[in-house]
Amino acid sequence: MSGPRSRRRAALAPLAAAALTVALGACSTVGPNYRLPKQALVNAPLANAPLDGADDGSSLVSHGAVPANWWRLYDDPVLDGLVQLALQSNTDLRVAAANLARSRAALDVADAQGGFSGGLAGGAQRAQESAEQYLLTEKLPVVNEGAFNINVSYEFDLFGKLKRGVEAARGDTDAVKAAGDLARITVVADVVRAYVESCSAAEELEIAKQSLALQQQRVSLSRRLRDAGRGSQTEVTTGTTQVRTLAADIPRFEGRRKVAQYQLAALLARAPAELPPAALACQRLPRLSQPIPVGDGTALLRRRPDVREAERKLAASTARVGVAIGDMYPSVSFGASVGTTGIFGDLFSPTTNRWSFGPLISWTFPANGQRARVREAEAATGGALAQFDGVVLNALRETQSSLATYAADTQRADALRTAYQSARDSADETHRLYAAGRESFISDLDATRTLTSVHAQVAAAEGQVAADQVRLFLALGGGWDGETGAGAEGGASGTSVPAAAPVPASAAAR
Repeated sequence: MSGPRSRRRAALAPLAAAALTVALGACSTVGPNYRLPKQALVNAPLANAPLDGADDGSSLVSHGAVPANWWRLYDDPVLDGLVQLALQSNTDLRVAAANLARSRAALDVADAQGGFSGGLAGGAQRAQESAEQYLLTEKLPVVNEGAFNINVSYEFDLFGKLKRGVEAARGDTDAVKAAGDLARITVVADVVRAYVESCSAAEELEIAKQSLALQQQRVSLSRRLRDAGRGSQTEVTTGTTQVRTLAADIPRFEGRRKVAQYQLAALLARAPAELPPAALACQRLPRLSQPIPVGDGTALLRRRPDVREAERKLAASTARVGVAIGDMYPSVSFGASVGTTGIFGDLFSPTTNRWSFGPLISWTFPANGQRARVREAEAATGGALAQFDGVVLNALRETQSSLATYAADTQRADALRTAYQSARDSADETHRLYAAGRESFISDLDATRTLTSVHAQVAAAEGQVAADQVRLFLALGGGWDGETGAGAEGGASGTSVPAAAPVPASAAAR
């Protein structure tokens, strides 16, 4: 009785060892569990307060949520069409889509690690074995040999190393997706900016031509007065000089318009001649139909893709600490194999068949710098947190700076429009008096020069305000469809919910 019982114990011993190892490791996942650190600047009061400049009582901005399709606030069908074309064909967005597909494939690879695996192998050969390796003196006969083997195994993730690897890959994928969102809003802003620049240059070109025509009328009058004996050649020459000076500005505006159209064509991945005719014919700046909605600091940081990208990189870096710690622990798998090996004619007979099963424990003792690799991963996590804080600060700085610039340039444009009204009234009155012989040519020339200068400044200031609006929308992070970013757990936004700081990896290793 003792013989069979002993054999049963021996057969069950590998299973018992595997079960004990699984039980010991079932409750252990090494490394820190990711939580957004309490000390992260995204949780600080400065990141959750109203944006500086958004509460100044002006009609330029509102506290509403930034719409994803913010360019539609211009109510310009031509601009809407250009943006849609860019979203379909822009090369930067194609690169971002390819990067996301690659990252998702890497996540699938990480998710497939561990668990069941298996293999099948078979072969046949004609061979003569060495007699001496079997301590024989006679030559062995030539035989036909064959082998066939099936094996399966299951790797247990006892210490959570594979789980941490999946977490790291998922964080990387989320970061790549956020980078794609950033590419999208950048492309949209670039399209709107190029369109605005083209329209602004066309408007300034038209104003320059109007100023040139006005000065040419003044010179024509000077010639008539000279011919009538009431003026001099000096007045005609001086006026002609002003005409040529104004004419010299026209190529500059034409060049600016061409450059903007080339930029627009590149963003749409087409030749300049293939741009929609309505885009080429734009002569007036697009105008916003309502104040710019800016929200608050919390909504800004949740919305901006670069903030989400940095937060997801922090999550991935934290998970890699667990991967590094997991390398210090044994790898445990359970395998089984069945096969047959021998002379070809005897395959699958009792004398050639074989089988085996049992656990396999592989453990490389942490002697070759593994603890240093853990410290390296911890340092990388600290760097990722610092980078995250820097991105948060930069997001606030960009937005508040854009708000301040937009407000200042709007005030300047308003003041210049008022100045233009005065300059136009003054120029009209001075020219009327000059034509009646009651004012000098120099006074008329100065008044006209002031009028054309202020008119040009108004057009340039309005173009700058339009560019400021685009810059502000870009800083606000509008222009992508998912207004709630992927977060650390369960898809919740990683930047919107303050949570506990990560557990130090050194403590987790213990």
